Amino acid sequence: MLHISSLPSAGGIGDLGPAAYEFLHFLAAAKQHIWQVLPLSPTGFGNSPYAAQSAFAGNPALISLEILRDWGWIGGDRLADLPGVSGPVDFNAVEQTKLPLLREAAGSFLDRALDEPGLVDQWAAFESFCRDQAAWLDDYALYAVLRRVFNTGAWTEWPEPLRRRQPHALALAAAEYARERLVEQALQFAFARQWKLLQEAAARSAIRILGDVAIFVNMDSADVWVHPELFELDQDLNPIHVAGVPPDYFSATGQRWGNPLYRWDVLRSSGFRWWIERIRRAVQLYDIVRLDHFRGFEAYWEIPAQEITAVKGEWVKAPGLELFRALEAALGPLPLVAEDLGLITPEVDALRLALRLPGMKVLQFGFSSVGAHAHLPQQFVPATVAYTGTHDNDTTPGWWSSASEPERAAVEALVGPVHDAPSWPLMRALQASVAQIAIAPAQDLLELGSQARMNTPAVAQGNWSWRAPDNCWAPQIAWNLAALALVTDRDNDPIPSR
Repeated sequence: MLHISSLPSAGGIGDLGPAAYEFLHFLAAAKQHIWQVLPLSPTGFGNSPYAAQSAFAGNPALISLEILRDWGWIGGDRLADLPGVSGPVDFNAVEQTKLPLLREAAGSFLDRALDEPGLVDQWAAFESFCRDQAAWLDDYALYAVLRRVFNTGAWTEWPEPLRRRQPHALALAAAEYARERLVEQALQFAFARQWKLLQEAAARSAIRILGDVAIFVNMDSADVWVHPELFELDQDLNPIHVAGVPPDYFSATGQRWGNPLYRWDVLRSSGFRWWIERIRRAVQLYDIVRLDHFRGFEAYWEIPAQEITAVKGEWVKAPGLELFRALEAALGPLPLVAEDLGLITPEVDALRLALRLPGMKVLQFGFSSVGAHAHLPQQFVPATVAYTGTHDNDTTPGWWSSASEPERAAVEALVGPVHDAPSWPLMRALQASVAQIAIAPAQDLLELGSQARMNTPAVAQGNWSWRAPDNCWAPQIAWNLAALALVTDRDNDPIPSR
């Protein structure tokens, strides 16, 4: 598991360029067949991929300027001042340096595509992309432009006619910002094309991309702006209730995510059309789709919007099986994985089993008590995607450094002495299990401590910035992983072709 933003790429953030292909070569040498990424959507406040500006768009910051140079969109001299490949993601540098260069490149493409032979075919592909993705692309592009024009951080603070999408105001804005809107569409085309090339390269090495779909969308998103009727909003377009989870392992006050909740009655009346299009887009992007917070499809934690924590909430039933049957009827069999962590009831288990979806287990969770042993290999069933830890956990070395003595003793009772280096012993235990898929975060491969943690739930700032060190994919690590894949019979594609 390694998010694109965590690659050591030029520009201050990981991207779809040379570092991504270098990682693919490492995975192939290591006989790995699954690369898991986090949501690829454009991020909003806090830079979280789970608080995205769109459920359909790609994050322009992940576009490789080096590949745009190779396409002829921008001169190589313009890339000389890009931030380097080392250190954590520099979100400020991305905003101030990389994104303006991306818009410059997109504008250059728009200006020259019909006059230069090398760009004519790209223009035809761009026009085809715009037609194919028009259902979300046009609205998203205008949203992205207006978000920058008003510099408010939220569409809810835009002028009232635009907040409420009055047709006359939308037409005026579309005309006034026609050029900027085309630039955003060109960036989405560039993202989609670069992602497709990377996915095709992965397929040539029998590597599948496991992507992530967050169940809820961000309040400040094109989705809520364009479709307010699908969400629990009051007459002033403010949330009535918001999403989260009650107090749990991660937080004594729960997690108040703040996402607006769906009006499932309205979605049902349309045959769940918005969700069908969302999952259609997901299976275009990914070979396998992890449904984040799967338990929310059976029942979700509803928090009054005025509450500042998640303590005062209640469970509310969701459409569950009815929704998934509608998805299957429209899209056919789907390559889904259920993220079924947290407070899981028999009803949630029944929904997952009815859909025949693999569930998740996290090894770090298994050592605290006998009641947690469901996360240990001896209780796994084949229909499982098992992890040492996830993006929400500390790294395995970081977790070990703060683990209690009983937890440490339980680990060593299972895998033997770890000598304060727990990552590889736990990865071996995971891969030797019957779990269909076994995944380790890249930080565990590199045996990195808490400084490399990706996210701390319920903490709003300071997350999502870890990047792998340059030149870290050592041949010895690949050799060790390959040897482990061979001895545990994992040198195969674990998911049948669709």
